[in-house]
Amino acid sequence: MLKSFIRTGVWAVAVVLALTSPVSAQQPKKSVEVERVAEAANVLNEIMNIPESAIPDELMSRAHGLAVIPHVVKGAFGIGGQWGKGVMSQRNEDGSWSQPAFIEITGGSFGLQIGVQASDIVLVFTDESGIKGLLKGKVKLGADASVSAGPVGRKAEVGTDVFLRSGGFAYSRSKGLFAGISLDGSVISIDDDANRKVYGKDVTGEQILLGNGVRTNATVDTFMKTLEKISPAHVHSATEARKKS
Repeated sequence: MLKSFIRTGVWAVAVVLALTSPVSAQQPKKSVEVERVAEAANVLNEIMNIPESAIPDELMSRAHGLAVIPHVVKGAFGIGGQWGKGVMSQRNEDGSWSQPAFIEITGGSFGLQIGVQASDIVLVFTDESGIKGLLKGKVKLGADASVSAGPVGRKAEVGTDVFLRSGGFAYSRSKGLFAGISLDGSVISIDDDANRKVYGKDVTGEQILLGNGVRTNATVDTFMKTLEKISPAHVHSATEARKKS
């Protein structure tokens, strides 16, 4: 009986040591960039899987660029502000998508306001103006690039005049609700630090978005697969226009 008790005690100690050993306690941790890409892919998947509140197919087919910024935190106490980090891809001339560049959004507001809220933001650019500004470092929505609250519904028809009035469309998901949103005054800029960590110290946001030989890797693979699934490669209308001119 004593031997049995000793064996049980030894076994129990072994289990405790195994559970508390450095090997068990220090499981591989995903990088911040990997988590950001995974969250962006998840946001895009969830939004497009709800037909009645998804981004219209017609709008996605005209998308020249797409930005997804999960968990944008907006807070205010008299003076308000918002901040978040995400990724963005641009459609190449052959219709495929560029590797995603890491971006961030910031903004401020004034007035009687109080509280904190987190939202998922999706931006669909239908012309090059907004992206060109971003390639130079940053773009201010509503000033450097016209962005309107986007229509919702997978099969929703989007009139030509809507595209003419705005070069981009913004969406927000907060507390499970997904709808168009105004982001005038918000600034989108390239996150150089994250891009260097993922693609290499000499790689720029411009090289990534223009598809200048930047190779894909495991960090961004999840977002690329999601983007290609919801908006397969095709020749964008702007590309066709450039070729005809």
